[in-house]
Amino acid sequence: MVNPAGRVVYIMATMNRTRLSLLALLLVGAPAYAAAQGTPPGQCALPDTVRVTGHVRVTERAILNGSGFAPRVALTPAALAKGIRDLYALGQFDDVRVTCEVAGDQTALVVTVVERPVLGTVRVQGASIVGENTLLGKVGLDTGMPLDPARVSRALARIDSIYESRGYYLAEATLDTIPLGQNRVDLEITIDEGSRLAVSGVLIEGNERIPDAEIVGAMESKPEGFLWYKRGAFDETKLAADVGQRIPALYARRGFIDAQVLQDTLIVDRERGKGLIRLTIREGEQYKVGRFDVVGNQRFSTEDVRAFYPFTDEGPTLTQRVTGFVRRRTYYEDVFDSTRWEEATQSLLTAYNNEGYISAQVNPVVERAVGSDSQPIVNLRWEVIERNPSIINRVEIVGNDYTEESCIRRQLSTVPGDVFNRDRLLRSYNQIANLGFFEAPMPPPDVEQANEEGDVDVIFRVKEKRTGNVNFGASMGQGTGIGGFIGLDQPNLFGQCKRGAVQWQFGRYINDANLSYTDPAIRESNYSGTVTVYRTQAKYNIANLGRSLRTGGSLRFGFPIPRSPFTRAFISYGGETVSFGEEGLLGQQDSLLQGGRELRSTLGLDLTRDTRIDLPFPSAGAMQTFAAQLNGGPLGGTADYQRYTGEARGYVTVAQFGGNRVGSQPMKVVMGITGRAGAVYGDPGAFFSVAQFAMGGVQFGEQLRGYPEFSITPAGFDPQGENRATRASFANVFFSTTAELGLRFNQSLYLNTFLDAGNTWREARQFNPTRLFRGAGVGVSVVTPLGPLGLDYAYGFDQYERGVNGQIIPAPKWQFHFRLGQLF
Repeated sequence: MVNPAGRVVYIMATMNRTRLSLLALLLVGAPAYAAAQGTPPGQCALPDTVRVTGHVRVTERAILNGSGFAPRVALTPAALAKGIRDLYALGQFDDVRVTCEVAGDQTALVVTVVERPVLGTVRVQGASIVGENTLLGKVGLDTGMPLDPARVSRALARIDSIYESRGYYLAEATLDTIPLGQNRVDLEITIDEGSRLAVSGVLIEGNERIPDAEIVGAMESKPEGFLWYKRGAFDETKLAADVGQRIPALYARRGFIDAQVLQDTLIVDRERGKGLIRLTIREGEQYKVGRFDVVGNQRFSTEDVRAFYPFTDEGPTLTQRVTGFVRRRTYYEDVFDSTRWEEATQSLLTAYNNEGYISAQVNPVVERAVGSDSQPIVNLRWEVIERNPSIINRVEIVGNDYTEESCIRRQLSTVPGDVFNRDRLLRSYNQIANLGFFEAPMPPPDVEQANEEGDVDVIFRVKEKRTGNVNFGASMGQGTGIGGFIGLDQPNLFGQCKRGAVQWQFGRYINDANLSYTDPAIRESNYSGTVTVYRTQAKYNIANLGRSLRTGGSLRFGFPIPRSPFTRAFISYGGETVSFGEEGLLGQQDSLLQGGRELRSTLGLDLTRDTRIDLPFPSAGAMQTFAAQLNGGPLGGTADYQRYTGEARGYVTVAQFGGNRVGSQPMKVVMGITGRAGAVYGDPGAFFSVAQFAMGGVQFGEQLRGYPEFSITPAGFDPQGENRATRASFANVFFSTTAELGLRFNQSLYLNTFLDAGNTWREARQFNPTRLFRGAGVGVSVVTPLGPLGLDYAYGFDQYERGVNGQIIPAPKWQFHFRLGQLF
């Protein structure tokens, strides 16, 4: 083909590569057609020279090397097509044209290129939901490189995918090219994020045995509602988990172990910003429980193994029913529940682990069959592979730079030579964490194989944190006024787990000084000891308690209880003298106080069992304690009485958020219950204010939030108790209980809602737990560098007042309670 300029055009290739093979075919007829126009045959297929035009940035040699075109080299259609493809593959050109110029008996192959502009910078405008750096890292556009239109299109598609994965299906990204000269450009990506796609509804097809409401209730992807907390925001990850895990698990708990979600579709209404989730479910048959067998068990008898089997004639246990109620799980008789089967399998495996068989396997086998009544059933079997028990070879502690290893090892329930026990390993881990000397959460202990016999090494890894602190600042308390405090507290003295504390609190109404020292292991033994001395001078303005000066000290020894690793007993002795100012105690010149200085001599016995974890805001475990104080009699002193108190606390984690990454602390939703009771027998004399029980508020005596201090008396509620407390405000018997539901953020912050109830009585025979004063509210507890802080706001349901005619008028109201500094 000869154009008016005398050129024979072999092929013109543009970015539309689909035309390449068609145009290349023209080369076959080019020599014959050229000969018909007077051009010697074969000249265009065997060029004498090769020239390159249009290039600026890319050198001619690079273009020729990349194409394979060369003088006196036969140019076949295949070679021409390959050369053009290779030039495009360099990623440097937007257009490539190949022509042949004929001048006499000389031919020249001319390669004309159009270079792509070089990308300068990429900017993102309008991004807030997704960070700019995140988007730039995903688009895959490299600055300083030729700009590839195909990569730009893929970059915009990636941006759409990022927003869709976060539920923003209405987001739009537009691209602007900004020329800079010298064939360079900048790109600006403008994003209109729009609103997050809201799920307007869930359409379920194919379900007959389980209603729509229960299926949607098991899903995380829920439709929006009228209330602010039911926004129904769409999340692709949650929907994937719903389809792949939650819905099949719901059906599997009902015996439909073959149920499948055949199809899930999201129908998007972009104009309204709504999405409809459509699910197609195949339920399959419902299976009931058939025969059960166990094979391979030697360490445990078949009867012992059957104790773990969940499908019995007795049905679920009380614990399972309570857990099912909390988790909204219903147990169905005779119906196979895959969740219960998996939990039972894990319990059996844990039992083997606790006996040292950490390499044991318990394979749960589920065999589908048909019963005699044509009902689909599953025959269940545990196939046990026990192997040999593992012995603990070594226990290592790594990371303790300040705390002595012997101090940490005293917390261990797992020692070398023992058969491996997973429960004792967990107990050791919690006891080390409860020391409070190391950063939380501690990484779980490593269990590594020590030899070919299956023995193991256990490694605890800790990271020291600052424990000692000097506190100083201001404090305020109900009844104690404004003052200051200075304190030194080191719970890990000398790195030996010994505790030393010096505190001085002073102000208008109070002047306290005390010194204490605790050794948890006297001479490296299992016996602990604490010595305390104090001098307290106070004038309380609450109820005009009066001015007092108390001086005393105590000595306390603790020792373990055999075969009960969480239980310790304590015996103590203390002596105290007290004297009162001219106004006396509670503003009364009681004849009891006319003798001047009073003396108390006390022998104490305590028994405590504590399995709590995550202190100071426990998330699991329990604590029970009983204390007896014997005063006077053969011990001497001016007071002769006995005082008994008991307390029980229990905590359980009902939900947990985060904390999956090593080094992070999960937030936990914790449920707790507390019960306290006490009784005094005898005559406490001048010490009735510290021996007997006052109730109300949080500052003095027994806690009952929602009521003023001293307002709960043996005679009933006293609305003026805080201002006019008398000796009659103190009782010989009390009982109180608290239920709480809290959110534990970490070891320093705890929010909770609570319900308090309690009352006091003059004598034990008057005790009536059905007549309790109730309070409920919210609270926050914070551990700060200057000391702990507690704030509570509670509503007293049973407050009342007397009318003008003396009648009782209900007057419930809110009460604010706070404790700051050393008064926490």
